[in-house]
Amino acid sequence: YSVFLWKLTLSFSEITAELQRCRLEATPVDFGDYHPLKPITVTDTKSRRGARKGSTSSSSSSSSSAAPDPLSSMLDGTDPLSMFAAASAAVSLCVQDLGRKRREREEEAVGSDFEPWSAKRGEILARFTTTEKLSIGSQRELLNLSQQDYANRIEELNQSLKEAWASDQKVKALKIVIQCSKLLSDTSVIQFYPSKFVLITDILDTFGRLVYERIWTMCSDPRPLPESFSADDVNDTAKETCLNWFFKIASIRELIPRLYVEAAILKCNRFLNKSGIQETLPRLTAMIRGIGDPLVAAYARAYLCRVGMEVAPHLKDSLNRNFFDLLGTFRQIQGDSVQNQLVLQRVEIPEYLTLYSPAINWILQCIAYRAPEPLLTEMMERCKKLGNNALLLNSVMWAFRAEFVAARATDFITMIKDCDEAGFPKHLLFGSLGRSLACADPPEAERLPILNEAWKVITKVRSPQDYINCAEIWVEFTCRHFTKREVNTVLADIIKHMTPDRAFEDAYPQLQSVIRKILTYFHDFSVLFSMERFLPFLDMFQKDSVRVEVCRSIMEVFIKHQLEPTRDPVILNAMLHICKTMHDSVNALTLEDEKRSLALLINGFIRMVSFGRDFEQQLSFCVEARATFCNLEPVLVQLIHTVNQLAMETRRVMRGSHSRKTAAFVRACAAYSFITIPSLSSIFCRLSLYLLSGQVALANQCLSQADAFLKAAVSLLPEVPRSISVEGKLRPSEGFLLDFISNFLSTLLVVPDHPEHGVLYLVRGLLNMVQDYTWEDNGDAKLRVYINALPLLAAMSQEAYLYCIPRVDSNETLYGGDPKFLSEINKLCETLIGQVLDHLKALGRDESVRRQAALAFSLFGCLLAHGDLRNNKLNQLAVNLWNLSHKHGHCDTRASVRTLEFMKHQAQQPDMAHLSDTVQRLALQSRT
Repeated sequence: YSVFLWKLTLSFSEITAELQRCRLEATPVDFGDYHPLKPITVTDTKSRRGARKGSTSSSSSSSSSAAPDPLSSMLDGTDPLSMFAAASAAVSLCVQDLGRKRREREEEAVGSDFEPWSAKRGEILARFTTTEKLSIGSQRELLNLSQQDYANRIEELNQSLKEAWASDQKVKALKIVIQCSKLLSDTSVIQFYPSKFVLITDILDTFGRLVYERIWTMCSDPRPLPESFSADDVNDTAKETCLNWFFKIASIRELIPRLYVEAAILKCNRFLNKSGIQETLPRLTAMIRGIGDPLVAAYARAYLCRVGMEVAPHLKDSLNRNFFDLLGTFRQIQGDSVQNQLVLQRVEIPEYLTLYSPAINWILQCIAYRAPEPLLTEMMERCKKLGNNALLLNSVMWAFRAEFVAARATDFITMIKDCDEAGFPKHLLFGSLGRSLACADPPEAERLPILNEAWKVITKVRSPQDYINCAEIWVEFTCRHFTKREVNTVLADIIKHMTPDRAFEDAYPQLQSVIRKILTYFHDFSVLFSMERFLPFLDMFQKDSVRVEVCRSIMEVFIKHQLEPTRDPVILNAMLHICKTMHDSVNALTLEDEKRSLALLINGFIRMVSFGRDFEQQLSFCVEARATFCNLEPVLVQLIHTVNQLAMETRRVMRGSHSRKTAAFVRACAAYSFITIPSLSSIFCRLSLYLLSGQVALANQCLSQADAFLKAAVSLLPEVPRSISVEGKLRPSEGFLLDFISNFLSTLLVVPDHPEHGVLYLVRGLLNMVQDYTWEDNGDAKLRVYINALPLLAAMSQEAYLYCIPRVDSNETLYGGDPKFLSEINKLCETLIGQVLDHLKALGRDESVRRQAALAFSLFGCLLAHGDLRNNKLNQLAVNLWNLSHKHGHCDTRASVRTLEFMKHQAQQPDMAHLSDTVQRLALQSRT
């Protein structure tokens, strides 16, 4: 070890020469005689540069077994890594950013079609668990830990590693990594070993990344390394640091930590020479042969393959060698050492074999990635020669390309049949085969025999959980290649196995997966619901939340793929049942977002129901739906809209024939809406639907029904609150109310007066309600309603109305320009204008000049558009309103200019010449 410390004072060229002397020669190794636990002999055949005067050099040998522990001697502060701390701290953030981008590009070297280790990590941790107590080291506080405590402790060590590294305690960081690596030789709780491997290798990955980034950073001053750098681009300081790390790791006494830690920094060989990684991988592969426990050795090979794929995915030879070495260890499983360990820990052989799966799967995935087909075929033949190795066969089907497996599905089934059921359950093998066949298609002629052979095994599985895990996989193959007959048979078999003892309650995820797969391939719901066992299959979802989720998934597919309206009774009955299930899940605790989501799905179904010209059947469906979905207001609103559309469609189709029957049906539709609307809680929804239904009734010449709807809307106005909730926030309701009243007023033009209720009874009723309504104190909404009513009254005084409804006699026909009718209109106009003028005076007294200007200009515009300004009084009133609106300069100047331009343009018309005089009297005034 004194020689090792002395080397650190040499120049870089001397260190390089020394490394060549100390390095294992890259000559072919006779693996039959080699064993990693034998002493490593390093032969020096060159003279040492810088030796003491008078000394001579000759070939010498030293055994690694005689070297003292170097880590204890490094604590004196002579660690060369510390010497470079100041230099590395000065590297810019830009360089670090470039390094991160470079790492990301290098990690993508294997392509996006290669499933990364990170994708498997979570599944392994969730699958391999234990209730046994675990230990880390010999300290009392690290003994008898639960699985969660163990994972937390490992994470703490990971954080300690990062903190030690950040504080320039590189030796402490290395000790942490060595301590963690030693845990991988412990199989005292063997069921947890795969998860322990995942946790420990996370720390190794962190360490390898930190070392690599540190050395790369040292190479990036003054300029960053190029993306495809070579050892010639690396400066002497970085090479010296890199060599030092390899020397430290080489001095680790125990095989497993030495192997894992060197594998973790394998990528750092790029800084030393071009062939470093290529030379190191075979040596590390051979070292694994010295591990006696086959499970520990399998995971060591998996880690080496993982690192190899990250840093040199093109070096396939080491991957293949690891795999073939792995094949040679299977005979150890039957040895006394492993068998005694399993007896001691009470672990059965099938359970023990599954512990190998993540490691073997990964190794085979690495080998099979973009591998030529002859290589895959050779590996498959080797598996055949081993015979009765279900574990390996399972991993082959997991890792090999799905197309390769599917093309040889019959061969794989033969191999599965030859496997011993006691060692590895055949249903697991068929499950792995089913996953491949779900991604790639076997030859068409073989599909039915494959399904029959698989289901013979699956249906005999006694454990409900094992059964459904395998059956769920093969459902996709069945749906993909067969008809509803075969799928129905599979569903019946699943029901048969999962119903006893309510076994389905523990298999909801798998049962949901079955539904999703069926919906993926069956979009014709008449076919889907004609399967006798489909609805009974749905009945197995007894848990409310799961049942609703399944119904939602069915509805989403229906809405997406049901392109044409349907009246199929099979579909309607089944969908009503599914929608009712969703509706019945609503209770007082259901969130509004959830209610809206469910209502949206149900409304999608309702819109797809059509009975063509069988309007009575359509109305009957709406009646049934109203009773079924009474707790979801958006659904009731949709039903009212549907019925109104139905009434309009009936009148269009049946025009001129069966008029009595048509009128009776339209009245039935009106009655449906009139009964349903009061059940809604939203007052503006009720108002708008009363108005809409009244308009529909009026269009269908149902005057009494229209009158009832409009009167109901007027009667509801006093109940409108001053604020309403809009998207969870309280908003003033005046704006919504003004919009509704404006729409309502436009409808009243075509509504004939009732012979028993007097002239303009609906207009008067509306204005009375407006008068009595409690408006905002500092608002002008009521006066704006009065101003909006003036155009309606002006239109009613015309000899011919602006618009009308066919076959409905409006007031223009009923009164025929009767002077008494016109007198009533004039009186009402005078009353409204008087109310507005009084309010304008009040605003002037209160110095609310801005509101006064806006309201005066609004009334001026109304008189200009709808009044006869040839009347001197009306003309003078208009001029006064203009002057009032501009008195204090608060009127919109642009609007005023456009208004004057409009008046000038209108004055050029033959019958509008009087506007010229009026324009001369209007002036723009500014604020004084």
